[in-house]
Amino acid sequence: MHRSTDLPFEIPLLRPSIHARRANIVVKFQDPYGFMVEGNVDDVNILNDVREKMRERDKVWWAMEASKGDNWYMQAVSSSSTAAALKSSLRFSFLVNAMALKKLIRKGIPPGLRPKVWFSLSGAAKKKSTVPDSYYDDLTSAVQDRVTPATKQIDHDLPRTFPGHPWLDTPEGHAAVRRVLVGYSFRDSDVGYCQGLNYVAALLLLVMKTEEEAFWMLAVLLENVLVNDCYTDNLSGCHVDQRVFKDLLTKKCPRLSAHLDAIGFDVSLVATEWFLCLFSKSLPSETTMRVWDVLFYEGASVLFYVALAVFKIKEEELLMTHHVGDAIKIIQNTTHHQFDPDDLLTVAFEKISFMTTNLSKQRKKQETVVMAELDQRLRRLNTSKLSVTS
Repeated sequence: MHRSTDLPFEIPLLRPSIHARRANIVVKFQDPYGFMVEGNVDDVNILNDVREKMRERDKVWWAMEASKGDNWYMQAVSSSSTAAALKSSLRFSFLVNAMALKKLIRKGIPPGLRPKVWFSLSGAAKKKSTVPDSYYDDLTSAVQDRVTPATKQIDHDLPRTFPGHPWLDTPEGHAAVRRVLVGYSFRDSDVGYCQGLNYVAALLLLVMKTEEEAFWMLAVLLENVLVNDCYTDNLSGCHVDQRVFKDLLTKKCPRLSAHLDAIGFDVSLVATEWFLCLFSKSLPSETTMRVWDVLFYEGASVLFYVALAVFKIKEEELLMTHHVGDAIKIIQNTTHHQFDPDDLLTVAFEKISFMTTNLSKQRKKQETVVMAELDQRLRRLNTSKLSVTS
């Protein structure tokens, strides 16, 4: 059984009036995924321009589908062992195709093709193929009435998951998100459920259209794409990422990093949500999807590129701040109104460019420090409990 999540609405092209343009008033409008957004007329015009760009990119991708056949992009992601066996001329062709695909994905996958491309390129299709066809339905049926700390937290978070959305904030939407999250919490009891995953699962449902495919995308995300300790009980992976990100900001924007330290601004104040929710709560929906296009192909490094780009875009303005609250306001205003994904990703990939940085090595370096701190915190907690009971 494949439960469909086709959205029961259509988003019209927005046409602000002459009066609205002159007055530059704040307007409310729906974005391409049905979220109600508040912005000015410039934001509306940017969103319309983005839709036009999306239509042009659709043509490029569909032309590739027509000329090279379905799943043509999988030819560029053959396993390294297969690539090694190719003749030199074919190996060169493999590299050219891989580079062309990378460039194409960074420019954006058309919304109509996203479900298929994500499912193939991320490894979700391969992961699904290793279990019986009835796996998801059997899992959700078996656990639907079970109660655990994870299911209680999921039920608590559902009403707060994109409130006001025309499908997600309905009984049907809540039920679909719940089945995906509860199912995964039983698939991987080490992760169970962590706040933030509700937003990720909800957006996956909007894109993938079926619960089963959204479930497998969540599985490949947590088991293969991201580091495996991001969503554990002590959030050790998230703590490590925050430290790695702070180091990267110091290297890439030393003047800004020093200024933020001077005013008492810690990057985790904004970046924790970015990394846990994969920007789904912070960026407009299509901008988030563009980040995820790259995430599912290139891996978790894109999260660092984008996080650094947000700070880089507003570097001069942030250098003028004197209070933590002012810096947070600038950052949040920037992310919430980043309606043109190209602006953000151009900075991320062309101006930040820390490709030489070995993120695995950086994480291992910080992991030792974080685990020692968490262990010390746990010992202090246990000591205080003993003193209370004695």
